[in-house]
Amino acid sequence: MFSTGESEGENVTETFVVIGGGVGGGTAALALRTEGFKGRVVVLCDEPRLPYSKPPLSKGVLRGEEDPGRTALRPPAWYDKKDIEVRTGVAATALDVAAKTIALSTGERLTYDKVLIATGGRPRALPGTEGLPGVHTLRNLEDSQAISARLRPGARVIIIGGGFIGGEVAASAITLGCSVTVLEGQRTPLERLLPPALAGLYMRLHTERGVDFRTGVTVSSIEHGPDGLLARTSGGAEHLADVIVVGIGMVPADELARAAGIEVTDGIVVDGRCRTSVPDVFAIGDVANAPQPHLGGRMRVEHWQNAQHQAKVAAKNMAGGSAEFAEVPWVWSDQYDLTIQITGKPEPTDEVNLRGDVEGWAFSALLTREGRPVGCVAFNRADDVRAVRRIMTDRLPVPIARLIDPAEDLAELAKAYSPAAPEGAAKEYA
Repeated sequence: MFSTGESEGENVTETFVVIGGGVGGGTAALALRTEGFKGRVVVLCDEPRLPYSKPPLSKGVLRGEEDPGRTALRPPAWYDKKDIEVRTGVAATALDVAAKTIALSTGERLTYDKVLIATGGRPRALPGTEGLPGVHTLRNLEDSQAISARLRPGARVIIIGGGFIGGEVAASAITLGCSVTVLEGQRTPLERLLPPALAGLYMRLHTERGVDFRTGVTVSSIEHGPDGLLARTSGGAEHLADVIVVGIGMVPADELARAAGIEVTDGIVVDGRCRTSVPDVFAIGDVANAPQPHLGGRMRVEHWQNAQHQAKVAAKNMAGGSAEFAEVPWVWSDQYDLTIQITGKPEPTDEVNLRGDVEGWAFSALLTREGRPVGCVAFNRADDVRAVRRIMTDRLPVPIARLIDPAEDLAELAKAYSPAAPEGAAKEYA
């Protein structure tokens, strides 16, 4: 099903193309050089800027606290030094895997030997609101700046969707003195991911800080009225706003792969080496549906660190090496003065085992299923997440009774049950 696509020799005449200008694409370009690839490297960025980091867009950049220019992964001179061609404002419009060519938005055709798809995803739009002034999604720098311009003290902000993006925008808007209402369609925020007790705590985090958090609410229409934007819900309620941000998830940007005949199921299907079903085509990041050896099954992980780490694995394999991506998923979100972290693959029906100071927002929840650990959710308690990730990654034989005992230190348990590592060995758990 998956092609090896292995290279031989020094590859000085080969061309490797990276499609995507996010963290994954930029990291992959660097990693190709680190792996010793000496051929041509081309990075296609459909945005008019060098590869950059997007997490600040809902936080520091949105609040006006961070210079957008500082989100760039590397300065222009760095790419010149590494002999990496970065084509900004140039999109890949079609991929011909038989001819090994990429059609570009400029009308050119670029021939490749191997290609890495790191196109990420795009925000889900609320039907009927596309292009409506004052209604925004958040995915790129222009989106962040457009929203930021409207976040003034006293501004009425409606956020549709109570997930991590919605939560980060809500936290930023509250910090700026806005009046914030979150309209969440599910009974609880993050309902498909978190057990109800944890979802309730997540919602309380926002309500305690002044957010009007409504759940079980479906927005049926948005229009401009004499007093601003008017959002109507299916229950007949009306909410006025100066700005509306839609944060109802994202869809993988897998159109190129789909049109090229590459296997696509909730993103581009890849193996542990980031190879797709077509020879010499690789995929990483939000767009890649990868196997999860520690959890079973497959999933896409929508987080920058996943893209960054997958990029290094893909680059190694493209350059002729051999590496498998087998990390336990880990994501986090900075909201207010808290860092919320999730590792593993939580489900709403998991058993919740709390430890730490819940009232002081410094606690974690070990999640178990059928007597085994399947994940951890933490609020300002990073050490617990690292420990659970280590226990799951190395399959440490920690007795479940000790894991769920809140008096036990998870980091000490992970250390106690870890086999002695060979000298010089190291693993990254966070």
